[in-house]
Amino acid sequence: MDHLYPIYLRLKDVKCLVIGGGQVAERKVNSLLEAGARVRIVAPKITETLQEKFNQGEVEYASRLYQTIDLDDLETGKSLVFVATDDPVVNHQVYREGHARGLLVNVVDDPDHCSFFVPAVVRRGALCIAVSTEGKSPLLARRIREKMEGEYGPEYAEFLQLLGECRQQVLSQIADSRKRRAIFEQLVDSDLLALIKANKQDQVKERVSQCLSSWSD
Repeated sequence: MDHLYPIYLRLKDVKCLVIGGGQVAERKVNSLLEAGARVRIVAPKITETLQEKFNQGEVEYASRLYQTIDLDDLETGKSLVFVATDDPVVNHQVYREGHARGLLVNVVDDPDHCSFFVPAVVRRGALCIAVSTEGKSPLLARRIREKMEGEYGPEYAEFLQLLGECRQQVLSQIADSRKRRAIFEQLVDSDLLALIKANKQDQVKERVSQCLSSWSD
């Protein structure tokens, strides 16, 4: 059996299209904006939240039904198309026309008309944990995500930010790859996460200093 290949995409400044203007479309728009995409919505009506985003210049909006020309300025291999209307005829039309142009298309709740699936996501700053059931059970993916949300709290965002800063420092100052790995392991395996969760910032700085200085010679 063939399985999906999980990846994370860079969407900053990439044109993406959302067909539909309801609550589902709103969620898709929000996630695209978080990734820095340039979003265009096509729908006769949109939610108040989407209207506000349009009024503030955060998204483009065409107040009408889908037309084939809506695909014309999208970038093959980069742009994403989300279809979230209650009309199967329109949904399938967008999929066929987008697929023919080499665009990645996701028709909500219609696995047979998707070239990609959107996972359930737990995000803590730069930490992103994605759960996919390959379209077989979005509900199960959501339940697993909810469980992980309790296990991976907001402290992980600060922890990962700190690890990233330490990594840059180590890479610039230590040439020995074995020493680098040892430092990274020491940082990850330390009690830094617990100290961050307890908001003991002074001890956090002390622990980082200890980890780095122990390999300075």
